Amino acid sequence: MRPAGKPAGLTRILRAFRYSFQGLAQALRNEAAFRQELMLAVVVIPAGLYLGHGGVERALLVAPMLLILVVEILNSAVEAVVDRFGTEPHPLAGMAKDMGSAAVLLCFLLLGTVWLLVLFDT
Repeated sequence: MRPAGKPAGLTRILRAFRYSFQGLAQALRNEAAFRQELMLAVVVIPAGLYLGHGGVERALLVAPMLLILVVEILNSAVEAVVDRFGTEPHPLAGMAKDMGSAAVLLCFLLLGTVWLLVLFDT
């Protein structure tokens, strides 16, 4: 049973899409790293679609780039929440931000590894 006042059905879906697009707009407007990664995606995604032989290879070449964008948005969300609670240094705040950044780095390592393995498969 849904709580009173919560939208259901098509209204809920339309609101969810609106909130998602607002989140993308915020990332584009406020996050330089997201914009830079999006520029990289404009190169990597078409290249992956062109260079991949078959659907599986194309998916393997494209998916890590999309994952980078997803993780960057989540990292930015973590940073925004941490910053919301103050600008004074705190070990947990630093840890949260560093771990978000590390997640993005791991996605880049995944991208490079997949591209090397797929393109240089002998």
